[in-house]
Amino acid sequence: MAAHYYKELLNFCARSLRDRDAAADLVQEAYARFLGVQQSGTVIADARALLFRTTRNLITDQHRRAEFRAHQSLDALLEEDQPLAPRHLQPEEIYAFSQYAQAIHGAIESLPPRCREAFILNRFDGLSHQEVADKMGISRNMVAQHVIRGVLVCKACDDAFHGRARAVARSISSHAAA
Repeated sequence: MAAHYYKELLNFCARSLRDRDAAADLVQEAYARFLGVQQSGTVIADARALLFRTTRNLITDQHRRAEFRAHQSLDALLEEDQPLAPRHLQPEEIYAFSQYAQAIHGAIESLPPRCREAFILNRFDGLSHQEVADKMGISRNMVAQHVIRGVLVCKACDDAFHGRARAVARSISSHAAA
């Protein structure tokens, strides 16, 4: 019964694909799938509708495959033509950030122990100056001085790492002397 739709289906596919041989292959695949559904015992209410829907789906799949194959292989591209990963995933950026993190960590480690503790509690653990003072048994003003010293050391490290002026370093030494 479904065989009399063959010519209509072939013309439909040939118009879509602009290739009569490819259209014949696609219609054959549509009929193979149709027969598979029929043999599974599924009741087919409208054979023509199922054949055309199957054929449209196969045409869509073929266009997708053709689109996918149309792209060049990345290996075939010259290195300068290959797409770049986002900047933060570039090896140089990852390495630079790692170096920067180590420098900041070193700067924090260079602080005197009590100063480092107050700075970490405030800046990394999120405790207020009063909470740090209560936890460490020191005044709130002393916590503020420790935090300022930590910030200045980190700022000097940042400036040194990025090659900026050394004015902050002078500020630290004058603050430490006071």
